[in-house]
Amino acid sequence: MAEVMERRSGWPNALSLSFVERLYAAYSADPASVGEDWQAHFAALDAGAGGPRLGPSFRPHGVFNPAGGASVAVAPDVSDAVVRQDRVDQLIRAYRVRGHMVAKVDPLELPRAHQKELDPEFYGLGAADLERKFSARTITSAPVMTLREILELLQTTYCRSIGVQFMHIDDLEVKDWLQTRMEGTRNHILLGRDEQLRILTKLTDAVMLEEFVQKKYLGAKSFSLEGSESLIPLLMFAIEHAGDHGVDDVVLGMAHRGRLNVLVNIMGKSARAIFREFDDRDPQLFLGSGDVKYHMGFSSDWTTAKGQRVHLSLCFNPSHLEYVNAVVLGRVRAKQDRAGDALREKKLGILIHGDAAFAGEGIVQETLNLSQLEGYRTGGTLHVIVNNQIGFTTPPTQSRSTTYATDVAKMLQSPIFHVNGEDPEAVAQVVHLALDFRREFQRDVVIDMYGYRRLGHNEGDEPAFTQPLLYAAIAERKSVRDGYLEHLLALGGVTHDEAERIGVERREYLERELSQARKSDFLRTQDWLGGNWQGFSGGLEEDVREVHTGFDRERLSELLTAQTVLPPDFHPHKKIERLLEQRREMAAGKRPLDWGTAELLAFATLVTSGMRVRMSGQDAERGTFSQRHSVLHDVEDGHSFMPLSALSPDQAPIEIVNSALSEAGVLGFEYGYSLDWPGGLVLWEAQFGDFGNAAQVIIDQFLVSAEDKWKRLSGLVLLLPHGFEGQGPEHSSARLERFLMLAAEDNIQIAQPSTPAQHFHLLRRQVLRPWRKPLVVFSPKSLLRHPRCISSLDECVSGKFARVIGDDRVVPGAVKRVLMCSGRVYYDLVQRREELGRDDIAVVRIEQFYPLPAGLVREALEPFREGVPVVWVQDEPENMGAWRHLAARFGARLFDRHPLSVLCRAESASPATGSPSAHKLEQQAILEKAFAPT
Repeated sequence: MAEVMERRSGWPNALSLSFVERLYAAYSADPASVGEDWQAHFAALDAGAGGPRLGPSFRPHGVFNPAGGASVAVAPDVSDAVVRQDRVDQLIRAYRVRGHMVAKVDPLELPRAHQKELDPEFYGLGAADLERKFSARTITSAPVMTLREILELLQTTYCRSIGVQFMHIDDLEVKDWLQTRMEGTRNHILLGRDEQLRILTKLTDAVMLEEFVQKKYLGAKSFSLEGSESLIPLLMFAIEHAGDHGVDDVVLGMAHRGRLNVLVNIMGKSARAIFREFDDRDPQLFLGSGDVKYHMGFSSDWTTAKGQRVHLSLCFNPSHLEYVNAVVLGRVRAKQDRAGDALREKKLGILIHGDAAFAGEGIVQETLNLSQLEGYRTGGTLHVIVNNQIGFTTPPTQSRSTTYATDVAKMLQSPIFHVNGEDPEAVAQVVHLALDFRREFQRDVVIDMYGYRRLGHNEGDEPAFTQPLLYAAIAERKSVRDGYLEHLLALGGVTHDEAERIGVERREYLERELSQARKSDFLRTQDWLGGNWQGFSGGLEEDVREVHTGFDRERLSELLTAQTVLPPDFHPHKKIERLLEQRREMAAGKRPLDWGTAELLAFATLVTSGMRVRMSGQDAERGTFSQRHSVLHDVEDGHSFMPLSALSPDQAPIEIVNSALSEAGVLGFEYGYSLDWPGGLVLWEAQFGDFGNAAQVIIDQFLVSAEDKWKRLSGLVLLLPHGFEGQGPEHSSARLERFLMLAAEDNIQIAQPSTPAQHFHLLRRQVLRPWRKPLVVFSPKSLLRHPRCISSLDECVSGKFARVIGDDRVVPGAVKRVLMCSGRVYYDLVQRREELGRDDIAVVRIEQFYPLPAGLVREALEPFREGVPVVWVQDEPENMGAWRHLAARFGARLFDRHPLSVLCRAESASPATGSPSAHKLEQQAILEKAFAPT
């Protein structure tokens, strides 16, 4: 019957031969299994002609029009029972599709539009039909039900404290599973007394903490959870039920609303630590660093009621609300990979959103889109929207164009559960159902918990300025804890004395914690570089020992040769065959290494040494500029092969993943991955470097500042293709100047290597050193195939990454000018010097801009006479690139020995011209000035 309901597009399909034949088969087996009208109809047919006439002549003659309510003419052999049954079937479907539109999910009971499709009268069904029996095979195991019973079941399931959107899901199996689970239980969970007491206790904890903070710290910002306290039992049930499913690690991400409550009542952070932060008694510890208390993270262990240990991690998060989403997913994926959780069942991400942010911020869509991509799957994320029905001062009518804050999530084939936060047992039901769905189908699932915000956006805000009626209504409401207590008292499940004792114990606990927080000998606990981070360090680069990044020559040759060996049945593209032959020549030392090959060789040396490599980005497998070809595709059947994954039976895993067309979401994911895999090489590559600014929030709020704010390290590598080559303003600059502006306290590394071997050593250094700082690499474009931009295999055997490269091709005493530069322009300068025969001009390269190796710059300039001018040459306009950073660092005279000036394009609002010819003219002018007579 359910199958018929899904197939039909109108009632005539429901009157098809197969439909009636199935009814008749059921009647033949058990007459009571069909409605009374059908019993009478089939009995009459059997008596009249030796059996029912269900042959070719059985056809409907008209179509029922619900709006008109008119009857239709049907074949003489079909009674009006067929019509009524179909009308009931349409009504059942309407409740599944639109029941959520009238569900009582809003604790403020704001009016909702009437849905006439949920009225029996809309389908021509009247009071006389309420006690009539109909087939109920689509909704329950019971064969028949009265219309009254059907309505009661549908209204209880879909229109009480829970409203569900699931009919947008295309997969019939998924919908049937949800229908069975919801209609079979009427969307209600049976909780024992112990579970009800746990709900009451958690609600008490939530309410008491908010009241205590507001009394003790009047007017202080805490971003109260009041009005949505059911989030605390929701998370409790989520962790408990996840533990029942074998989950042993949960990573949570959330914004500031309710964060302090979650920290204390879910994460287990001591209230005394929170109170100490409110008192702000240790300012000397946070001069120029740290973050506000409602951005802080925490980790702990939770033991479920059944004894299951679940590790909890609440991610640090800035005020940029939803950007932590992708970070959480990356962390979950890394934890799964580290544990060998290939089925992605034992690690869970829980994201807690605000309603306005979930509907308004594009990073939400970017993150949702990652959920079913193979390179980013985590087995399904639990999304919880704390729906305050307001964003700061902006109501939903001004902040979204959709019916629900969650409508963006309908892009996924997943259910959305809307639930009234003042019905904690309904909350418990949707949590259990949501996590069962996640386990069954490994998909994201969304809980939209309706509540309200009792106070303003913060505790010093006056919400009645902009929502006077709303806040007049909120002021009249009792807390969800008091409402639930009344419910339990009415059931006799708890006594007043028990409830009072729970409250007294919590108040006493908070008073003790406040007393401890204000003691002069209070000791802060340190959560810093434990677990997977043992053995790694942050701090200053000067404190880090150098490491050898060269690799055995014979082994290098073997690894490069191995990357050219394909399975016998693999048919590569003809051009790939030539590429592989060239790489075999490189392995034999007959051909110098190009950039792409040196990079793959660095990856190979790491994975065969037991260090995981993960790289993602748009077109990363092939490379934007067709330089990498890490994943090959068979030209006959399209299947793929990654040579780097077949180097050794005991090698570490390697992933090179083509990402979605997303910067912020994917970079956030890889940043999160790097937080839980410090011992590997994790890279994100922008398609072009300037596209990195689409992920600026991740860069600013996480990547460059996390160590200073939160004492959190990352070794993530950003590859940003950069170079002024006449491709226009959008494909030239990766904005070096922005990263240099963000650089301080050795927080990041900024490099622009100029040879394949330099790139090889730089990538290996990033993993082999225990120092973990993000590395921003301004990678080349035209240099990928530049005839001069090559390295020998021997350069990867010995040496290390050179932060500064001097000029050993000139006689120092004869030099009258030093050109200092970085990146692509070096090759222009060297070529022009050779063309002009100018041996009086030296060219020095800075390969690492930050931390700036001033001592190495001095060493490179030491051979030249004092007073020889140094000219910084850059492709970028004067207000961009490295010039202003260098000028601020060195001043007008380098080391008080050399006058320092710049040669570059004039300052500009846009990085580069859109005219290739104009670009050539500008470049020619730079070169002419660089080699002007000395």
